[in-house]
Amino acid sequence: MSAPERRERAVRAAVEQGVVGPGTPLAGLLDITGIRASAAALRAAFDEVTPPGTPVLHAFAVKATPLVPVLRLLYAHGGIGAEVASPGELALARAAGVRPADTVLDSPAKTGAELREALALGVAVNADNLQELTRIDALVKSAAPAPSASPASPVGLRVNPQIGGGSIGALSTATATSKFGVALRDPGAREGVVRAYLDRPWMTRLHTHSGSQGLPLELMVRGVAAAYELAEEVNAAAGRRQIDTVDIGGGLPVDFASDTGTPTYADYARLLKRHVPGLLDGRYGLVTEFGRSLLAKHGTVLARVEYAKTSGGRPIAVTHAGVQIATRTVYAPESWPLRIAAYDAEGRPKPGPTVAQDVAGPACFAGDLLAENRPLPLLEQGDYAAVLDTGAYCMTAHYGYNSLGRAGIHGFTATAGGVRFGVVRPPQTFDEIVAESGGEHADALLDF
Repeated sequence: MSAPERRERAVRAAVEQGVVGPGTPLAGLLDITGIRASAAALRAAFDEVTPPGTPVLHAFAVKATPLVPVLRLLYAHGGIGAEVASPGELALARAAGVRPADTVLDSPAKTGAELREALALGVAVNADNLQELTRIDALVKSAAPAPSASPASPVGLRVNPQIGGGSIGALSTATATSKFGVALRDPGAREGVVRAYLDRPWMTRLHTHSGSQGLPLELMVRGVAAAYELAEEVNAAAGRRQIDTVDIGGGLPVDFASDTGTPTYADYARLLKRHVPGLLDGRYGLVTEFGRSLLAKHGTVLARVEYAKTSGGRPIAVTHAGVQIATRTVYAPESWPLRIAAYDAEGRPKPGPTVAQDVAGPACFAGDLLAENRPLPLLEQGDYAAVLDTGAYCMTAHYGYNSLGRAGIHGFTATAGGVRFGVVRPPQTFDEIVAESGGEHADALLDF
C-alpha cells in the first residue's frame, strides 16, 4: 500500500473512530510504516557505500520530532540513535531508552553542567568552539587528575567550512558568519584547529553540518569534503589515525511539493562516494544526524473546518491548524509552503472543481494562514483540511500564541484489515496550560 493510500485510509478512520471531530477538531497523525521505511532506506544507503564492518551511527536529530515514542520506535526498530542539542532533548532520548553510546550532543551554547552530565554518561560530545574545549579540558582533569587523563565520551570539534548558503538563509550553517563551529577560513583558524587536536590526543572525532532545507546536495558534499580533508591533515600531523570518526551532520532536503521522496538517502550517499571516496573506504567511522528527512513526509495534521466564509469575494476556511503547528509556514510561506488536501465531514477526499481559497488558522492575527489563494475543492463547515508533510518541525514545534493547546498526536498503521491508532501524545489540557503559565503562583506578585 502506498503512502498516499495509507494516509487516505487513516484520515477516514480518524473521523470514524473519533480521533478528530467536533470536540477534538485538531490531531496529528504519524504513519508508522512510513517512518520504518525511511529508517531502513537510510541504513541501506550507507551500507551500500561503505565496506562491511564500518562503524556507522545514524543519530536522529531530536529537534525535528521530540516525541519519546518516536525516538523509541526509531531506536528499537530502526537502530537509529539520537542527536540532542539541549538538556531537554537528552532527557527525551534517555526516556526513550537510547543508550549514551548511541547519543551525540551538539549545541553552540552548552553549559558546564550540561557538559559534565554528558561526559559522565558517556554521551559523545561535539564541541562548538575552542572555548568549549577549554571547558572540557577542565572537566576531564577534575574527573581523572592525571597527565594522560582522557574522557570516557568520544569528543569532537565542529568546524564551519564556510562554503556558502542555500536558498533558506536561516538554515544555512556554513556561511562566512555562521554562529556554528570554528570558521575554518578565518585567519589562523585552521592552524588553531590542528593544534587543538595535537594538544588533545584523546579527541577523536570531527563534526560538520552545512545546513538543511534549501541546501543542494552538491553543497552538502562540499562541506563533508572539507571536513574529510581536515581530518586527513590532522592525522598526518599527528602521525597516526587520531581522528577515527567524522560526523557529517544531516540536512537532506525534503520535497514539500509532492509525494515523491526525492532526493533520497541513496542519492546523497552515492554522491559522497563519488566525490569523497576516502571518507567511505572503511578507515573512518561515520555519524549522521538526519531529522526532517526521516519524519516530515510521514506526518499529517488533520484540522476541522469550524467556519467557512467569504471576504472580498474570496472563500476562507477557518480551521484549528495555524501558527501553533506550522509556525515557519505562517511567518515565511515562500520558504515553507505546505500541501493541503481537502476531505469532507466523513473523512473522504472532496470531489469537485478547485476554487482559490484561503485556509486560515485560529490565532488572532491576520497572517495566520496555512495557504493563501490556494486552489482546492471548496472547503465547507465540518469538512477537514489535511496539512501534509508535517511529521517534522510542525506538530511538535508548538508555538503558544493565544495559549492554544498542543494537539494530540497519534501513530497509525493502515492495512487491508483496517487502521489502528495509538496515542503518541494526548492533547494538552486546560489545567496543563494554566500550570505552564504560572497558575500555582497566582499571588506571587501581590506582595510587591
